[in-house]
Amino acid sequence: MTAAMSTSSLTIRPVADGEEGDVIALWRACGLTRPWNEPARDLAFAAAKFNSEVLVGLADGRIVASAMVGHDGHRGAMYYVSVAPAERGRGYGRAIVAAAEGWLLERGVWKVNLLVRAENTAVLSFYDGLGYAPGATMEIEKWIDPSKRGDR
Repeated sequence: MTAAMSTSSLTIRPVADGEEGDVIALWRACGLTRPWNEPARDLAFAAAKFNSEVLVGLADGRIVASAMVGHDGHRGAMYYVSVAPAERGRGYGRAIVAAAEGWLLERGVWKVNLLVRAENTAVLSFYDGLGYAPGATMEIEKWIDPSKRGDR
């Protein structure tokens, strides 16, 4: 997805230089940041790689949605999927997820994995409505940098 796409009055495109602060503010407003993650570093890291992108959704010229999407050459992943709390219920979540899925499909990636905190039942219900379901695999983890360790 290199050009801007417009869906349900939401224009979706890659994040532009100078918009980092607005994207991070959105992530914070949606409760997606954690003390052990540095959102500015996460955003810069994803935006600088060929196999990842930070997509933003704009309504009336304001960033109201985002999704960090990428792949490892085999499977896709989405992170920081967000819609501004005041803008929810307008189809923007569906649109930004569809754009991220489209970005992956354009690159030949046919499956996407998501990590959602088990207690986030509202988001789990949202994804269920988009056809996402628990998989047959189990996520396991290891903190290889103990100084970054936090809760899940």
